[in-house]
Parts: sequence; C-alpha cells; structure tokens
Amino acid sequence: MMTIINDELFGELEYKNNFWRGKTTIKMFDLEKEIILSVDADESANFSSVQKDAFSKFNQNMKKIIEDAEIQIYDYYNENYQEYREMLEYDPEIDKIAPEIDSISDLKKLVKPTELIVRRVRRSKGRRLGLLCNASWNIEDGLGIKIEDELVEEVGYQDNIL
Repeated sequence: MMTIINDELFGELEYKNNFWRGKTTIKMFDLEKEIILSVDADESANFSSVQKDAFSKFNQNMKKIIEDAEIQIYDYYNENYQEYREMLEYDPEIDKIAPEIDSISDLKKLVKPTELIVRRVRRSKGRRLGLLCNASWNIEDGLGIKIEDELVEEVGYQDNIL
C-alpha cells in the first residue's frame, strides 16, 4: 500500500524509504528544473516546525542561496578538476567530463540538481537542507551542497554532505 499525503507546504508526498518524497522546482545556472523533494520524517508525517521553516526560508531566499552555491561549486570545481583530469587522462571524453571552465555558467553542462533534502534536526541545530546534484566528473559520488540557516556551509561529495 502506498502512503500519499498532500501537505499544504510540501505538496503531494509519498512515503518511501523513510522519507516523504515529492517534487519541487529550483532555478540553478539559469535553468529551471523540477527535482525530488525529500522530507526526513517517519510514517506519521509529523514534520517539525524547523523543517517547515527551513523549506519556507529556502524558497523565500532561493535566488541568493543558489547564487552562493553556484559560486562555491565553481570554486570547488576549479580547485579539483585537474585531479579529475589526471584520473581521466586517456578518456576521449575528458573535455566533456572535466573541461577547463572560466565562468559559472559553464557549470550548467556539468552539474544537474536532482534532489533537495529537508533534514530532521534537533531544534538547537538550526535549519538544515541538502541539495544533491549529478556531476559529470564524479558520477558515483555526485555533488552535495549543505545549506544551514539559509547559508551554503559546504560543497563536496554527496556522502560528506549527508
């Protein structure tokens, strides 16, 4: 049996693998994209006020948060792409997978947002979200962006962010 609810804030959600999953839209690298929305909660769907607040404030401040994330992804990529190029030395697709880039907009071919996770946290810990992306240069681990109290705290492997 599928458990589906319609939450006034999060919209239609289905309970799957210990998360309530639905969809949300974000704009990143000037592209609008519908991505998975995952809200961390048990089957009773008792979302905390902190989670609701985190999602509301993310939506209100999305433009600034995403701009900050784009800058940090750009910096992260530029610090690391030589290493990826070395690992791909003989791959004919090297310039598609890990090209040299000189602007944030070049990332739109390399980074695709896939999921926004609204974390379950203790009240004292603040509002936490994780934005997951596919990354051309790291298909296995992808890219994660940790957002805490509407600030981009960290960009790195998805596992480190989660």
